[in-house]
Amino acid sequence: MAVGDPLEPYVPDGRMTAARKPAAMSELMVRLGHDFARPALLEGALTHPSLAGHRTRKKNTSSAYERLEFLGDRVLGLVMAEWLFARFPESSEGDLAKRHAALVNRDALRVVAQEIGLGSYLHLAHGEEAEGARKNIATLPDAMEAVIGALYLDGGLPPSTQFIQRYWQKEIEIAEAPADPKTVLQEWAQGHGLPLPQYKVVEHSGPAHAPKFTIEVSVKGHPAAVASGDSKRAAEKAAARALIDVIKKP
Repeated sequence: MAVGDPLEPYVPDGRMTAARKPAAMSELMVRLGHDFARPALLEGALTHPSLAGHRTRKKNTSSAYERLEFLGDRVLGLVMAEWLFARFPESSEGDLAKRHAALVNRDALRVVAQEIGLGSYLHLAHGEEAEGARKNIATLPDAMEAVIGALYLDGGLPPSTQFIQRYWQKEIEIAEAPADPKTVLQEWAQGHGLPLPQYKVVEHSGPAHAPKFTIEVSVKGHPAAVASGDSKRAAEKAAARALIDVIKKP
């Protein structure tokens, strides 16, 4: 391929990471449930922009990874929307939208990426790798979207849908309660004429690639609740859920 071909991942000095080894690539394809006719698409999805930048060194140039990430986000959204439409025929547009938002957000993507061990297949520049990008919660959701984009380009909707329905099955089964805990708590407070819930970071610890946040949430007139998570958003949701459980106890 030409030097500037966005589907040909850059490998400095001819070195090959685990993601480039045939056995590792075959293993990942098994986990994805699809044998790629064009493996370069999958390799593009695994090549982090930190490394792709070594190829072009041009500003405002998107890597194959970023373009596939853009596409994968739309494919996931479409597949999930159609699945929810069929799965919940009696749900209103508002409820479907809430379920959809909960199932395609970064937390959901990260969970699936971790389940298939996606971080171990990523091809990264040495600096990024040293910083723990393989486990970085910000890296994994983007990489998962890029892989979904690659699945779609190589095989169309069937393999994309099969993969998404396989790994999101557990999440959609519990989507009967679609509202975000933070939204539920906020609506409860407003419904009782109380000020909005207040969230406070109690502790922030751990390395950059595996942080831990501890959040305290309080509503006027009620005891505060504390919970932890590997992102501020996840910790806030857990704390809101804990406070809801306390407030709504009979």
